[in-house]
Amino acid sequence: MIQIAVFGDVHGNLPALEVVLNDIKERGITQKFCLGDLVDFAPWGNEVIQKIRENNIPCILGNHDERIAFNIPVIPLSKHSEEETAARFIAIDHSKRHITQENKAFLGELPFHLKLNYMTGKRHWNIQLVHSGLESNDTYLYESENDEVFEDMLNASQSDVILMGHTHISFKKKLGEKWAINTGSVGRSKEENRLASYVVLTIDEEKITPKIIQLNYPVEEVAKQIEESEIPNYYARFLKNEKVVVS
Repeated sequence: MIQIAVFGDVHGNLPALEVVLNDIKERGITQKFCLGDLVDFAPWGNEVIQKIRENNIPCILGNHDERIAFNIPVIPLSKHSEEETAARFIAIDHSKRHITQENKAFLGELPFHLKLNYMTGKRHWNIQLVHSGLESNDTYLYESENDEVFEDMLNASQSDVILMGHTHISFKKKLGEKWAINTGSVGRSKEENRLASYVVLTIDEEKITPKIIQLNYPVEEVAKQIEESEIPNYYARFLKNEKVVVS
């Protein structure tokens, strides 16, 4: 039996990341992978990147990582409220100004995809990691998508499991003997409970079993640190699940 942990969408939330990494360690899982979006919306972008680097955690490129690494302009999204749009510009500009050049270089070198192959007994399993999709790291895919969307991704990647993030909403969808899984978000969950979320895959010769893990972390302390930073208070209220427009 092999176990791996997969997480993503940390978004500068170091306390949430530390809780997740501690939980993974307590479970005795040594193999960890990150689906990207290390930065934006909380004050610890540099610290999160350093934590990933110090722990030698393989990580792929998220859309926020790409924007910070290559100074890509922020484009307003129609799904965001006027308040969120204004806050988003300020928060991303904060990252562009505060992420170190060394850490920007690290983000810019992250791979777009990562394909894993594990052998248990005589069985090989292929596991595809993406931030949001095979062709784009800014594609929104939810559990409600037609099965064919995920089946096409599994077939195109020749994988048994595809893991993604980006939407900040976790799910696991069984498609025959295969799986499409969203790990949810470590640091900026859009789920009602706002818990830090990640996935454990248990791999044996017969099957792969996914489990979504959701953990409490010191949300009030994170919100306080956001409020004391230059990052808009919108993101503190969001984490506390106070009145904000969620899209």
